[in-house]
Amino acid sequence: MSIASRLALFAVVVFSWSTTPLSLAAATLDRGLGPEPDALDIHLAQSLSALNVLRDLHEGLITLDPSARLIPGLARAWTVSDDGRVWRFELDPRARWSDGEPITADDVVAGWRRALAPATAAPMAGMLDVVANARAVRTGRMAPSELGVRKEGDHGLVVELEQATPWFAELLTHPLTFPWPGENQARFSGPFVLDRRVPGAHLRLTRNPEYRDRASVALERVVWHVIEEPSVELARYRAGQLHITETIPPGRLDWMREQFGDELRIAPYLGTFFLAFHVGREPFADAPGLRRALSLVIDRELLTERVLGAGEVPTWGLIPPGMPGWPETPAVEERAAAERIAEARELYRAAGFSARRPLRAELRFNTSLTHRRMAAAVAAMWKEQLGVETRLVNEEWKVFVANRRHGRITEIVRGGWIADWRDAANFLQLFETDSPLNYSFFSDREFDALMDAARGRHGEDRLALLRRAEERLLGEHVIIPLYHYVSRHLVRPEVRGFEDNAMDIHLSRWLSLQ
Repeated sequence: MSIASRLALFAVVVFSWSTTPLSLAAATLDRGLGPEPDALDIHLAQSLSALNVLRDLHEGLITLDPSARLIPGLARAWTVSDDGRVWRFELDPRARWSDGEPITADDVVAGWRRALAPATAAPMAGMLDVVANARAVRTGRMAPSELGVRKEGDHGLVVELEQATPWFAELLTHPLTFPWPGENQARFSGPFVLDRRVPGAHLRLTRNPEYRDRASVALERVVWHVIEEPSVELARYRAGQLHITETIPPGRLDWMREQFGDELRIAPYLGTFFLAFHVGREPFADAPGLRRALSLVIDRELLTERVLGAGEVPTWGLIPPGMPGWPETPAVEERAAAERIAEARELYRAAGFSARRPLRAELRFNTSLTHRRMAAAVAAMWKEQLGVETRLVNEEWKVFVANRRHGRITEIVRGGWIADWRDAANFLQLFETDSPLNYSFFSDREFDALMDAARGRHGEDRLALLRRAEERLLGEHVIIPLYHYVSRHLVRPEVRGFEDNAMDIHLSRWLSLQ
């Protein structure tokens, strides 16, 4: 059976749903969330669903407007030294925790120290490595008290950086950098508070009466609905139970446009989907040729157009188009498919595999219709062109993330990254030897040296080093880039304040219902 015929077997199934329609309360917004958040601890969360909820419950020194532009948050003003290394923040004296207690510089210092303490095991702690002594604190070589952040009075904060970091302000919009609410996690600094959580069903948020800018919050309640299957989410939207979906089902984009018109919102998005090899274990350890062979036979255009079909952009690179210092168009493979497949077969044979001795590999991914379709299509391509026998394994999100992080997934794993700030290093740092998010277990002196050198450079010199780092990563075939994301939502006409943006961040604070 041809690949095209195999793909025809995968159709979008729209499930019927029979629950009550949207609440008549005009101030309650119902939003699709995707998978269950992996954590609501600001230092342990790493899933997109968790970050979306945390940005409603908490706020950082700097926040985002509806277009994802930087605006003051808990800090009402800040200055930067001439050399770009010292940032001084003046906290808004109106800022209160949801229990009425003032939010002070001590809370920010406590949060950053906890984020970097080795005992916390914060998976995204490496993001703070730009702060003076952060890496030494994170690796246990210095005490948290040595971190380059200190208070000046109750509402003054000074942050010293290792070197000038132009995107540091964007980093401060990430929950990792928010003030620490305390061990019981029962108070909140943002526009909403957590009222009720039903695991596997929803999280209900209510307006925070102590929020420093409560006049800007129109909604009384936000209900984030946990829905892993996009087709189920679509059914609930059609049944009138959601105002905004987290995504749309794969395939039938033309049908979606015909059915929903302007309610369908598709926009460029700074994110990349890839498959990652566990390069520390057999059969992929010390086998870049074999890894390259598996990449060469994947038809990315067919995958994005016929399997996913929601506007995704096929790519052979990691860094998404439009990132400062990178081209506006995605990386492409210029050779014809026949040439690529011929090389792949030679590499496959050179690695010791053949029709009589096929490679048997395991591909794991978190449960999702989109991921199942992707994995089945990739396995079909590997089978047809090389004879690879692929075992597909899907897991619930929390289990998948834990297994991936701790290296329990031993062969090939679904990966991907969405920009936390607009800088290529945000993607590349995932593959540094000591990164807590390095689930490929790639350890390469040349790559690490390029990333280290980039930390001490600025402007074009720094970008040139980061481009070389990406070339090194791709040249070693640690990952198989497949496509760049686009943001994909259905948004009801009565929703106001939803603006498409490249970060795809839509704070509930700015949303309202007509």
